[in-house]
Amino acid sequence: MTKEEYYQQGMEYFAEEKVDEAIQSYQKALKEDPNYADALHALAMTYAAKDLLDDAIEVGKKLIEVSPEDELAYTSLSIFYQRKGMIEEAEHIGAKARTLGWKRQLQEKKEAAKE
Repeated sequence: MTKEEYYQQGMEYFAEEKVDEAIQSYQKALKEDPNYADALHALAMTYAAKDLLDDAIEVGKKLIEVSPEDELAYTSLSIFYQRKGMIEEAEHIGAKARTLGWKRQLQEKKEAAKE
């Protein structure tokens, strides 16, 4: 199977509430490509759904390394920190997500003005 197929399988398992199977599928996708951002995000969210917040945070940090401009990655990591009671870390990462969001909005406005 390809990394995309493992990822899709994981999404199907998650939708069926087969969380452990979803985790295994995402891990297989990441074995094929350790920097596969979609699988990293899905794995982090699945860990959080199982209340495995340390694992979710670890994977969330990896996702930010792989996708440093992905505001959703920062938002998710902020939520994981918040749920774990790590408020200072949550606020710091949340601020980064907001900054990326503002940059994206400015870029979209510039592109719209060109049209």
